[in-house]
Amino acid sequence: MPADFNPGDLRLKIESAFGEIREGLERLVSIPSVSAGGFDPDPVRDSAEATALWLKDSGLDDVRLLEVPGAHPAVFGSISAPPGAPTILLYAHHDVMPAGPIELWDSRPFEATERNGRLFGRGTADDKAGIAVHAAALRAWEGRPPVGVTVFIEGEEEIASAHLREFLGQYGDLLSADAVVLADHSSWAVGHPALVRSLRGIADCTVEVRTLDHAVHSGSFGGPVPDALTVLARLIATLHDDNGDVAVEGLYEGVPSGLEVKEAYLRRAAGVRPDIDLLGTGSLAHRLWTRPAIAVLGIDAPPVANAVHKLIPMARAKVSVRLAPGDDTQRAMDALHRHLRGNAPWGAEVTVTSDMAVKPYTVQTSGPCFDAYRQACLEAWGHEPVEPGAGGSLPFVAALADAFPGIELLLTGPADPASNAHSENESVHLADLEKSCLSEALLLGYLAAQT
Repeated sequence: MPADFNPGDLRLKIESAFGEIREGLERLVSIPSVSAGGFDPDPVRDSAEATALWLKDSGLDDVRLLEVPGAHPAVFGSISAPPGAPTILLYAHHDVMPAGPIELWDSRPFEATERNGRLFGRGTADDKAGIAVHAAALRAWEGRPPVGVTVFIEGEEEIASAHLREFLGQYGDLLSADAVVLADHSSWAVGHPALVRSLRGIADCTVEVRTLDHAVHSGSFGGPVPDALTVLARLIATLHDDNGDVAVEGLYEGVPSGLEVKEAYLRRAAGVRPDIDLLGTGSLAHRLWTRPAIAVLGIDAPPVANAVHKLIPMARAKVSVRLAPGDDTQRAMDALHRHLRGNAPWGAEVTVTSDMAVKPYTVQTSGPCFDAYRQACLEAWGHEPVEPGAGGSLPFVAALADAFPGIELLLTGPADPASNAHSENESVHLADLEKSCLSEALLLGYLAAQT
């Protein structure tokens, strides 16, 4: 295909094929590929095999599953670059989060359902839609893109890419490329694409507090004897100050963004209840993307239904810190340990165990791939992408940057802030999904034309 391609031809091909692209996404959504521990691993393998078949049918060569011991399979495929053309790596993941309480869904989580121009179901946005975008771009070029294409579809992103180091060690040579498109992020808003400039990192830990050798009668000993759950609640409360800003000393604060996030929009997108105050001070963009944030993800304690009149001897919580771009993961984890050990009330015994750690990352959005993407968005969406930070994390980004210094990392995706990723009623906006398919197909053409 010549570098002076016709964008209108690609638009017609995407429009013509979009019904089948949607059907392919619906098939993937029907597979409950939950990678988390405690779930049947067979559907994750089924999802990998279905993804491989879809990509092969879309024109990808050398399609196969990549395996490492103890890991869910990834999907790989490639098309060799024409002489003198660059190679682009297309990333997404086929594993999904658990559905959560089924009664909170308005339709079956693993049965794609359309309502008001959106397709609902677990994985419709995060991130089986990313697979759909890659399949559509390949199909639009009829399996003969003007640049080299390598595809890597991970099967463990939702469990922090637990075996990514092993995958890169064993298969890293297959993933060498000049640029990578990571279709696992959100647009700025419906109708407005985004090009992500930074990612926060993660420092997770489990904190356990103990006050007693064993449980005791709350009537006989309550008063002078502290229970572990009260101690844990007071310890958790020290993680924020009265304004809701993070109170852990030693965490880095990044540079504020020049973009503005409207409070009303944030409240609507997150479903914040009307009388709830937002946490922290400073601009919302700064708080969302370039400052640390702390959340308690879970607590081990007796459930209310089983509560009896006794003082609990031990309780634990999962504490998660999102790290600002520019912070050091180990330094931040050490700061979190110091805070939790140093702020336990009433002399309670505290044990802190490190869990997940993901490096934050700042993207340098200059280079041929970024220029080509801006041009593609202008054609497909009618305007260039907004360039925000992102509050989330993606382990593959920092790992790939370490493995291939100088690679251009383009972070985008077909989801939007109303997609409810990781929550009930996850969905993708179908019109935006089609535009994402077109913009990636155009990206390949514009990148070839530039080089």
